[in-house]
Parts: sequence; structure tokens; C-alpha cells
Amino acid sequence: MPFYVSPEQQMKDKADYARKGIARGRSVVVLQYDDGILFVADNPSRALHKISEIYDRIAFAAVGKYNEFENLRLGGVRYADINGYQYDRRDVTARGLANVYAQSLGTIFTETNKPYEVELVVAEVGESAETDQIYRLTFDGSVADEHGYVAMGGQAEAVAQALKDRYREGMTLTEALRAAVASLEAQDSDRRLEAKSLEVAVLDRNREHRLFKALAKRRVEELLGEPSSEDSSEPAEPSGPSKPSGS
Repeated sequence: MPFYVSPEQQMKDKADYARKGIARGRSVVVLQYDDGILFVADNPSRALHKISEIYDRIAFAAVGKYNEFENLRLGGVRYADINGYQYDRRDVTARGLANVYAQSLGTIFTETNKPYEVELVVAEVGESAETDQIYRLTFDGSVADEHGYVAMGGQAEAVAQALKDRYREGMTLTEALRAAVASLEAQDSDRRLEAKSLEVAVLDRNREHRLFKALAKRRVEELLGEPSSEDSSEPAEPSGPSKPSGS
């Protein structure tokens, strides 16, 4: 006799499977600051990126299985390029992209045996903080319109609670980055995140044309107040006057 599983139980099992896979990954934080939107990922890799540009004013952040969210990212870039070319660059919006991702993730979740183990944020920076758009998408295609901050992956609830305690509107980039890093560290009281363990990028509304910018490690060190690794590797200057040669 064939084994029967109810549709409700199938959906529950898929959801539990996806949540466990996402929780095994490292966290990503997205939050607004006075000049735009900041993205911070607990990601020591310099080759496998969790944060990337999609279009002029739009960026993408993800947690979960890299090959799965990379496929989604590439699909989003193609969608943006085609629509911007056929119509107008202003017609490419985070809302439209979030709807495309929601349809894809929803179809995969309901029609395949294995759901995608991913969670995404699609963000678009506006002319002011009030017009910024941040959309969070889960493995089943659900979409949430977020404001202020988002935490995904790892112990997301602990990170989100720490962000809630630290976040305020109108933060500077330095304040926002330090709040994000402190919130990521809330998952493990013994762990200290340094610039080399972080992937950081911004959507800066004050830039022209392409508003996305990935921050170099040295810039992150400056914002966090860490001593520069390049400075520490330089030889120390002699403490006293040099002795004349030949004497």
C-alpha cells in the first residue's frame, strides 16, 4: 500500500527543512542610515558574496545555500537589464523584482520536493529615507515590506532583538555599521567580528548613477575604529636620531 502524507504535513516538512538550512548559515543585516541603506554580512569569504548590486538603485542580500541564491541573483540581474532596456531604467523597481522572486520561490516551494534554502532582501534607495524600499522574501515566496532594519540567517531572532535595542532613525554610517556589527556579535558573546570577517556595502543616495558601493576592508576598519592591518605591518620608525655612518 502506498505511503500517504497529507498536503499540510508536506508543507510543514518543507518549511522546517528550509528553516533549518537557513539557520545553519551566517547572518546578514540590512538597515537604513541617514544617507542610504547599509548591508553587513558575517562573511569572511572574498569570493562568495552575499551582497551585490542588481541595478542602479537596487541591491540584493541573501542567506542560505549559495548556489540557490546565486541563481536567483543572476535571474534578477537579467530581469532588470531586460526591463530597463525595453522600457526605461526608472521602470526597474525593487517592488517589481520582489514580485518576480516571490513567484519563483512560491512555485519552487509548492511544486518541487526540495524547497530553496534561502532568504532574501531586495532594497531600493530613494531620494529620502521615507522613500527607501526594503523587501524581505522567505523560502516559500512570502514578501514583507520592512522598515528600519532586517536580520536574516543564523540566530536571526537574537540579532533582530539586538538591532531593535540599538537602531534609531537618522544614524550616520559609522553608527549604523557599529550597531550592525554589535548585533551580529549578539549571537555569540565570545566572538568579536573584525573587518576581515565582514562583507559590507551601501546604497548611497548621494552618489550619482550607480548608487551601490562595496566598502573595502580598510574603509570598514576606519569606520569601526580598528587599527589598520596595513599600518600594523609597516616597520616602526626609529625612536631616536640615527647614528652618522663612519663614526
